[in-house]
Amino acid sequence: MYSDIRRQLQEIIDQAVQTTCPEAGRPSIIIDTPADKQHGEFSCNIALQLSRALKKSPMAIAGQLMPAISDILRQHPLKDHIANIEVKAPGFVNFFLSRAGFYSFLSDVFIQKADYGKSAYGQGKKFCLEFVSANPTGPLTVAHGRQAAVGDTLVNILKTVGFDAKKEYYVNDEGNQINILGRSIGARARQLLGQDVPFPEDGYQGDYIRAMAQEFMDQNGIKTLADLERQSEGALRQFGVAYLMDVIKKDLVDFDVHFDIWSYQSKIADYKAIESVLADLKGKGFIYEQEGAWWFKSTLWGDDKDRVVRKSNGDYTYLTPDIVYHKNKFDRGFGRIVNILGPDHHGYVPRIKAAAGALGKSPDDLDVIIVQLATIFRDGKEVSMSTRRGEFISLREVMEEVGKDAARFFFLMRQASSHLEFDLELAKRQSAENPVYYIQYAHARTHSIIRKARAESGIEPKTSGIGRLDKPEEIDLMRNIGFYPEVLIACAKTLEPFALLCYLQELAGGLHKFYNFHRVLDEADKDLSAERLALIEAVRIVLNNSLNLLGVCAPEKM
Repeated sequence: MYSDIRRQLQEIIDQAVQTTCPEAGRPSIIIDTPADKQHGEFSCNIALQLSRALKKSPMAIAGQLMPAISDILRQHPLKDHIANIEVKAPGFVNFFLSRAGFYSFLSDVFIQKADYGKSAYGQGKKFCLEFVSANPTGPLTVAHGRQAAVGDTLVNILKTVGFDAKKEYYVNDEGNQINILGRSIGARARQLLGQDVPFPEDGYQGDYIRAMAQEFMDQNGIKTLADLERQSEGALRQFGVAYLMDVIKKDLVDFDVHFDIWSYQSKIADYKAIESVLADLKGKGFIYEQEGAWWFKSTLWGDDKDRVVRKSNGDYTYLTPDIVYHKNKFDRGFGRIVNILGPDHHGYVPRIKAAAGALGKSPDDLDVIIVQLATIFRDGKEVSMSTRRGEFISLREVMEEVGKDAARFFFLMRQASSHLEFDLELAKRQSAENPVYYIQYAHARTHSIIRKARAESGIEPKTSGIGRLDKPEEIDLMRNIGFYPEVLIACAKTLEPFALLCYLQELAGGLHKFYNFHRVLDEADKDLSAERLALIEAVRIVLNNSLNLLGVCAPEKM
């Protein structure tokens, strides 16, 4: 794998530095992958790093290091994997893989198969990713769908590279929005019973509220207004939360998102827990009283102003139970917490990071990923949406229209920090213009080629002793195959799965290009056919592993 070769090159360069210029000490050896493959597969800037300390030009230092690197490499197990080393201005040392180096990537794939891409990079560190966490006041929207796709894919990647990552959903089952939900259901129930009552101005619109009101009456045998009056507001709220959580959970299961932990505000952040945390923070000097309210000194950790945690009337602010909830997560042993939130939470980031600091943790142990909104387009026109007015396209509707696979893939087609335009018509199109179809078709094509080879020629992929793959399209495919584990680690480092989609599109494109340029099955040269089948089998494995991480099906036929 790239990472193994990179590590060995770092050791070789470090040894060369100690041999040729020991006065440089033990500098950090950084090896990158050049953007332009004409500069090789690996590039090191050590000469640029040492220029000031050694008072020499980078090119002179690189020229001094080159013979030492070559001498060490000749005695090193890596020697057969490196074809050439060059110095490139202004002082880079570039390494080019040999054919044996590229073939080693195929060997890795065939040995590891479904485990290819896995690593111990995360060293078992405990991660908690909380995402979606939609208030149970309506069905999941496309915004929640995008957050679900990002969060679920990230957890899949983190687990693959060695983190102990868990998916958590936090249910805000208390507070003003739940009160509004209860009033909305009650008003619709009265209207269904014939009472002419105005609907709350801040109430939740939409047919789903009417359906919930009818279900509430059916479950409780309510036939008259008198029957309804015997029901408490608390009963309406409790019913609404339970009803909508059932809807939300079913949507998530059908979206192939399965949470490990369901946390409820009512259980975690009750009065006793809140008062205990506030007393602790006050005792540490992080809370002060002013004009009857309690203020949290969030400015100590970079917030632009201190935040109220208890109002002068005794009510808690939105931040207060969240501080308790994050203490609960840290107390459960998570070394790193990631909150995936919508764009209306930008101002929330510094205050919750300050809370982590006040709780005795580093603010860096808490990451907040802001996922921008997704705009839905149908027939070239933007679909207007408002959850409060009941005008929105739900995640369920998108899944039913384009399918779960296309929905998950399209939600990931931009970086989380970028606005996303979701074209429903494109997502349904069965052509190369549709990226998920393009990649799934590549996977199905690998199966088709291998099936045909077995059925018509009795040729199997040659999984060892490969030595004839040398065409540019073959080299490009092997290069991309070898780079796959690096892509996953990069996604884990940045907490951003978008690079995996870019990688998949490039790998699928490379496969289609290779197939169009070269004859895979040749009865006159079965040995070469077997090697090319091996290349296709390796692509199949990587495509399959990647699509599994995305939660997208890898079809064998299309």
